Amino acid sequence: MRTIRAGLCLAASLVLASAASAQSAQHIIENLQEAKWGPAPPMLPPGATVEVLVGDPSKSVPVTLRIKMPEGYRIPAHSHPTDENVVIASGTVGFGMGDKLDTSAVKLLRVGGYALMPAGMNHYAYAKTAASVILYAQGPIEFKYVNPADDPRNQKK
Repeated sequence: MRTIRAGLCLAASLVLASAASAQSAQHIIENLQEAKWGPAPPMLPPGATVEVLVGDPSKSVPVTLRIKMPEGYRIPAHSHPTDENVVIASGTVGFGMGDKLDTSAVKLLRVGGYALMPAGMNHYAYAKTAASVILYAQGPIEFKYVNPADDPRNQKK
């Protein structure tokens, strides 16, 4: 069963990669140290930075992003309308499932670790150390926070 699941994950990754490359007009060959970080979108809590590698996160296309988080960074419980595939590129990140962020209940992933968050499933993330992840998803990228008060877009400025 584990072999079948690994094969399916690999096949899905290849489909996403080939679909994304079909939409890209250029090759992208870049080490993590060469990333061109920019501000994170307002749906993420302040403190993260993002690099869009492929796709337009606001459109219904395959998207590949890097997300860099400082130590202690937290993304409260939320869900997405599409599956989210995450690979740890640096540092240590904890992921948990449920309706409320609980750092004692996360599974810590290190470089090379992988997480799949299915569409509509509530989950949360916590950067135990400064970290960066690579996110593969079908756009549009959207966050639906379990608690609307946790949504940074609802914060008074």
